Amino acid sequence: MKSKILFWLDQTLIQFGIAKFIYDKHECDLFAIIDVTDRTKTFFEFQKLVPFKQIWFYHDQIKKTNPDISYLKKIEENYSINLWQIAYNERIFYKFNDYYKFTENEVLSILEQECRLYEKIIDEIKPDFVILNQPPFHHNYLFYKICKARNINVLLLRSTRIGYKCIITDEDEILDYKQKSSIVTNRTFEELQKYLASFSIYKQATEFEEKFQKSKSGFLKSVFQFLFVSNNSNVKTHYTYFGRTKFKVLIKSIIYSLKTKYRKYYIDKNLVKHPDLNKQFIYFPLHIEQERSLLILAPYYKNQVEMITNIVQSLPVGYKLYVKEHPTMFSRGWRSISDYKQIMNLPNVELIHPSFKPNDLMANCSLVITISGTNGFDAAFYQKPSIIFSDTAFSTLPSVRRVNSLEDLSSVIKDSLKTTVNVSDLNEYVSYIDEIAFNFDHDGFVQIHHDYFYYGGFLFDVEIPETKMNTFLELEKHKFEFLASEFIKKIKKQNDTK
Repeated sequence: MKSKILFWLDQTLIQFGIAKFIYDKHECDLFAIIDVTDRTKTFFEFQKLVPFKQIWFYHDQIKKTNPDISYLKKIEENYSINLWQIAYNERIFYKFNDYYKFTENEVLSILEQECRLYEKIIDEIKPDFVILNQPPFHHNYLFYKICKARNINVLLLRSTRIGYKCIITDEDEILDYKQKSSIVTNRTFEELQKYLASFSIYKQATEFEEKFQKSKSGFLKSVFQFLFVSNNSNVKTHYTYFGRTKFKVLIKSIIYSLKTKYRKYYIDKNLVKHPDLNKQFIYFPLHIEQERSLLILAPYYKNQVEMITNIVQSLPVGYKLYVKEHPTMFSRGWRSISDYKQIMNLPNVELIHPSFKPNDLMANCSLVITISGTNGFDAAFYQKPSIIFSDTAFSTLPSVRRVNSLEDLSSVIKDSLKTTVNVSDLNEYVSYIDEIAFNFDHDGFVQIHHDYFYYGGFLFDVEIPETKMNTFLELEKHKFEFLASEFIKKIKKQNDTK
């Protein structure tokens, strides 16, 4: 019997390539929800590379209407979803949108139409599997949550907390660590550190940073396309583009560029480049803003200046708090100077320059505290305990403490400082990841897409000729075939357990 597979396709285009090669190797019927811009939409309307039985263009379904509050209440009850929490932490709706201010009714109306669309699609086709990337925005996260509540087999392609390794799982973040690895290594901490260095997520992020939006020719071509070729129709058809007229985008881009340079000048002049590693200190790495690690995973702890204040007033006497800026925050124009000043003005806090290696801080600190970041996992490799504020893939490690209430923070810090990291626990966890994951540079593959289709990541509203897409699929065939084979393994495994 054919599997019915529903894909969520977006501008990364990775899922489109996976769909093609799954169809080539596995008997199935394909369906798709497509979340792209107007110019890219044309490709999906007429392409013949992947024979989807039915498609829905996400933004075509979202109109301005008055919300049905009774329906939204039923959604919350039926699926155990807090809609306002999801909406309030959508970067487009509130804090990070400089172009348009959404009203309460507009937000609720969008949520209602999304839920009606998702329920309609699921009821109509009754998919056996749903395939999508780890959801970064409210609308695909809401889709994920509804699918999970409806007991649909969800297959997420996502990275692990170890660099260059991916997994396909039904869990957005946590792992089913009840299942132990069949082979557990007996590596020392030194050997584990070498392992971590060979799969460094810091190195992976740095490689992405060095390439993302760095092409001068790509920038100039994208500016020409946006100003003189594109009709910018998305400003009317996509709520994510509301208010983004060409003039506003041009002016704000110039201001943004100037702010970024000025903030970097301030960072270079004022942040600590050579911290004293001989002092007793606790390490808090800042998260990059506008990311799912805060907005989705830790919505109640996303104000990082406030979090630093709470942490520093919970420290035992004799310890300093070292706060380090995230190196890829450049892609968001760095933080406001007022944020940096607030942090630096806090007593007993040092703000570290983003270029300083995090490994040196972890090797010399007494404890790592992070909201939901990977440094909480990396700390164990350096025999350091860690504290987190959300459920993560590595929450099950005994050296990791999850804080559920800020009132408990002081006592949790004191207890964690007494915690010893057991090498056997870390070996067991790493062996488990090695067993369920596969080597794949997801971030690098995203950048390849950016370079080929989107002028290095500067402009996503582009036309994609079918010949260009077909050439790309051939150029990257071995990667798409590999990913497709991993998905097919999961699909067959799920079918075998029915």
